[in-house]
Amino acid sequence: MAVNILMPALSPTMTDGTLARWVVGEGDAVRSGDVIAEIETDKATMEVEALDDGIIAKFMVAEGSQNVAVNAVIAVLAEDGEDPASLTLPTADVAPVAAAPVAPAKEPVAPVSAPMPVAAPVAAPVAAPVAAPVSGPVSPAVGSRTRIFASPLARRIAGENGVDLAALTGTGPHGRIIRADVEEAVARGITAPVATGSAVIAEAGSRFVPHNAMRRVIAERLQYSKQTAPHFYLTVDCEIDTLLSARKSLNENAPEGVKISVNDMVIKAAAYALMTVPDVNGCYEEEGCRYYDQADVCMAVAVDGGLVTPVIHGSNKLSLSEIAGKAVDLAGRARSGKLDPSEYSGGSFTISNLGMFGIREFAAVINPPQGAILAVGAGEQRPVVKQGALAVATVMSVTLSADHRIVDGALGARWMQAFKAAIENPVMMLL
Repeated sequence: MAVNILMPALSPTMTDGTLARWVVGEGDAVRSGDVIAEIETDKATMEVEALDDGIIAKFMVAEGSQNVAVNAVIAVLAEDGEDPASLTLPTADVAPVAAAPVAPAKEPVAPVSAPMPVAAPVAAPVAAPVAAPVSGPVSPAVGSRTRIFASPLARRIAGENGVDLAALTGTGPHGRIIRADVEEAVARGITAPVATGSAVIAEAGSRFVPHNAMRRVIAERLQYSKQTAPHFYLTVDCEIDTLLSARKSLNENAPEGVKISVNDMVIKAAAYALMTVPDVNGCYEEEGCRYYDQADVCMAVAVDGGLVTPVIHGSNKLSLSEIAGKAVDLAGRARSGKLDPSEYSGGSFTISNLGMFGIREFAAVINPPQGAILAVGAGEQRPVVKQGALAVATVMSVTLSADHRIVDGALGARWMQAFKAAIENPVMMLL
């Protein structure tokens, strides 16, 4: 019996992805566990393995296809002994639908090693499922009631440029209209009348970049955060000359290959503060607040097309050298799209550091469902008053964005006091 290979959900927030590359070809024999495709998700590029033995009978989604819905059939596998040519392929009438929207979870799902929250409880709209291929090319006439098979991206570009999809012949799998078909139509001037006010007007000198999966998820999550979590902000200035001196000494005595950064020490100080004021180390849920036993600190990493927040689990239990090693490894693999879903799922608190860009101070949006995020600015020489006299010190401004549903003002202030104490007296977080 033929086996449908479905688009997998490779992260809790994934509703669709891009089929970047087929590793195997039609007619190839595969075994369970063999890598058959590479999928670009909202966070990384992941390898997809075959779950059964058999022969790849037919690719239902072409290489490079975007916005392929979770659970859509991407290929058909003939089991051993079956004739691939005799298989009945899926039709549009039986095409699977996309996975349901991610709803707020009653209980978080986390790696066995530590309790932590699930990804954001975003009730986001589900991406349109990829239409299953039909038996032959689709070339409906203008004004026909025949369903038009086109990728979501092709539909979007067509709408923005006034292209009538019914007038096009698709060159994609089984006659599906793809991006290249629409762009060719735009170049040839094949457009359709559009009602006044319904078109997106392309301004001269502009360029349009379609959203990738990562950008869509970032937009949905952060919009959800700002709409549902009542943010408030607390800012303190931390003198970091002692910390810089301690860092220099630590690096002089660190094992070969280990280099501790200021951000590593910020992560450690945040973990210290989360253990000192544990009521900040949690998230708001519909029926109550959930608090975590360890500091699973996420660090924001800028990547091409967006932002990833890998998690340093149990940061409160790690040494500075261990944090440094994990931070370098996670950041490197985040930028190359090689993170495992368990490495960016969960987390109880997030740090966003823009100090390396010279940003003095900013406020970050909370990473849902977490209760707070710390925005870290650049350390710079500023005038300060010490013992009644004017002096110069290296000062770093940090801003806590907190969800007022779980973190009250006084609670957030106590956390900031603990963080400031650890930053200005780094020996405290080493005890």
